Amino acid sequence: MTDDGPTSKPILINATPQLFVSDIVASCDFFTRVLGFGVEFVYGEPPFYAQVIRDGASLALRHVDRPVLEKLAEAMKTDVDMLAGSISVDDVQALYREFQAAGAAFHQDLRAEAWGARTFIVRDPDGNLLLFAGSAD
Repeated sequence: MTDDGPTSKPILINATPQLFVSDIVASCDFFTRVLGFGVEFVYGEPPFYAQVIRDGASLALRHVDRPVLEKLAEAMKTDVDMLAGSISVDDVQALYREFQAAGAAFHQDLRAEAWGARTFIVRDPDGNLLLFAGSAD
């Protein structure tokens, strides 16, 4: 008899979208001041990588030079809803109001979707689009 290992599959625990940004410090400021995230870490001198967290959501921030960002911006012109990440929320309406009060730039206002969710999309200073989704109830 051979042991083929465990019969259950490994469980994925978390995903961390990586956003390309032109300035790590400015991006950390935006995510903390406007979207209520905390800075988990900043790495490098000058900084080139960071992670921000809020509750169970985390985002990696990766510095890229302007030409890369310009190419991404050009690609986003043809796909106006090119999302960098999606975050599920328990009270999407309350979060939308919080972000409104903080002066967030919305790519899409809060709306009910045909599939039964309420969503909105925030645009960060580098043009990254983050979708926030919750129950339509």
